[in-house]
Amino acid sequence: MLRGIQERHLDRNRWIKISMGVILMIICVSMVVTLVPGLMSGPSTDASSPDAIASVGGRPITVVEFQQKFDRLMSNQQVPQMMRPIYARQLLNDMVFQQALDYEAQQLGLQVTPEEEAARIRELVPSAWVNNTWNPQVYQNQIQQATGMSVGDFESSLRESMLEEKFRDLVTDGINLTPAEVQQEFLWRNDRVKLQYALVKPTDLAPKIQPTDAELEAWFSRNQARYQIPEKRSVNYALLDLAKLRANTQVTDPELQAYYQAHVADYQVQNRAHVEHILFKTVGKTDAEVAEIRKKAADVLAQARKKGANFEDLAKKYSEDDASASKGGDLGWILQGQTVPAFEKAAFSVPKDGVSDLVTTPYGFEIIKVIDRETARTRSFAEVRDEVRKAILDQKVSDAANQLSGQLADAVRESDRQPLDALARKFNLELGQVPPVSATEPIGPLGNSQELHQIITSLQPGELSQPIQTDAGYVLLTVKDIVPAHQGTLAEVHSQVLADYQQEQSVTLAKQRAAELAQKVKAGEPLQKAAKDLGLAVATSDSFARNGSVPAVGSGRQLSAAFNLQSGQTGGPTLIEGNWVVYQVVSREGANQADFAAQEAGIKQQLLQSRQSAAFEAFRTSLLDKLRKEGKLTINSGQMNRFTQSS
Repeated sequence: MLRGIQERHLDRNRWIKISMGVILMIICVSMVVTLVPGLMSGPSTDASSPDAIASVGGRPITVVEFQQKFDRLMSNQQVPQMMRPIYARQLLNDMVFQQALDYEAQQLGLQVTPEEEAARIRELVPSAWVNNTWNPQVYQNQIQQATGMSVGDFESSLRESMLEEKFRDLVTDGINLTPAEVQQEFLWRNDRVKLQYALVKPTDLAPKIQPTDAELEAWFSRNQARYQIPEKRSVNYALLDLAKLRANTQVTDPELQAYYQAHVADYQVQNRAHVEHILFKTVGKTDAEVAEIRKKAADVLAQARKKGANFEDLAKKYSEDDASASKGGDLGWILQGQTVPAFEKAAFSVPKDGVSDLVTTPYGFEIIKVIDRETARTRSFAEVRDEVRKAILDQKVSDAANQLSGQLADAVRESDRQPLDALARKFNLELGQVPPVSATEPIGPLGNSQELHQIITSLQPGELSQPIQTDAGYVLLTVKDIVPAHQGTLAEVHSQVLADYQQEQSVTLAKQRAAELAQKVKAGEPLQKAAKDLGLAVATSDSFARNGSVPAVGSGRQLSAAFNLQSGQTGGPTLIEGNWVVYQVVSREGANQADFAAQEAGIKQQLLQSRQSAAFEAFRTSLLDKLRKEGKLTINSGQMNRFTQSS
């Protein structure tokens, strides 16, 4: 029986390998055409159900399903309104691809077993095993605190992630590097040059370009169509100023005490620690790679413990925790019982301002610094007095503003043609005026709200708006005058015309100056003298590699031609991000072969990860294309546009 099971298992694996081989052949073709075209970039077809955004293998992704995931995604981060459609598009891409993987896994007989899932959960949430006994309540609490998800949603997400890992392993299994490729990358990264250069910036030249009236008039005549003046409207307004309302609102001591007693539970503090950390990830690494990572982590730990060391700078430089590295490794306040045991032990035992030893967690090696720590207690009234006062004041101002705005709305409903100043006197509002503005210009002290612009555009002169909430308070608007859209005259748009003329001419002039400089230097004139004659400054860079940069000039890749020159040779003019640079090679420094051993492992890892990522993205594209051609993947264009254009 055992032999039969083994044979069936081998046959199943062989079938998966053959099927994946067919897919990988498609990948090779896809990578020639394009690496990662967006899922949504091609023409879409309609999914079978009007309530579905997409359908993969007969299973719909419903509007409700997407909306729930999108709301959860948005609740965990502050996303500007203008960026929400981008997040929505990415989420749709990910959901469609995950469902495509599920469908393909069914065809191949590939799955995440319950045993594999349980092992991964034990790795991620070891604290759910108390004295080696499973504790469902601890597990549920840990998942809720760490992810904000229910256990069911977390486990579903985990299975999706593990299934993707299986596909990733299959796709990337045969990707290897030759010693020659690693050596070539080492040489490429470590070849260094030092440059003397002059930068020709159009922005520096623009203010010096002063056209005559005739030149500007001629240029305006040729480009007149660019200067259309949109409709503008002048506005009178009456403002219920929240700042003034706040300043005139009183909070008494009895109110403060009563609020504190009623909300005393809100001021209870659990055992908590304010920590920073530096993470070195080891998940998915080989034993040899883990050993190298440990060495690197130990070196950073030694740096962190040196007198005068800046832990935040080290975290920004070395930490692989994307969420906290940019903040100097700051994780804020963590509660006891919130993190994995090894991390918690260090966070609640290392002295304040102390740095831990290397801590091994399921995520890798971590260095932890304790900024502060508090034991469980209830904060006293004296400690929270200002917070209590602010809470009461906020509520009082909000209640008063809502009441007044309601009264204003009632008054406008009685007549939207009554004098604005009469309402201002009655309700103690602040009167103001805004000169003519277009639909894209700020509305004076009222800001640049799209809602305000829409209301102003819809009002007739003399008509009152309903109260509108702004950052400053509630405002009533009335349009005073309307200036119709028209072709701008030179007098009306003179400053913009001059700026545009200078910008256009400066680009041409910068290119000419750079070409003239390069010609002089290549003819043998010293760079310093030639640049000075043209009013340009010369600077000298530090030695840099192709993956380095020259500050204020550009990256090593943008200056790649310099690595093909010898000392004393001239390069350029080269256009980099709108500026022209002419340079001479001061020195060349080839790679030091003695450094190869120290860099070899890192180069291998980065090259391999890059190739594996490229292969998996190509597989992703090929799989989706295959399912689309087979009619297994359909997109509901209308529902998709609803979310990706206005989410």
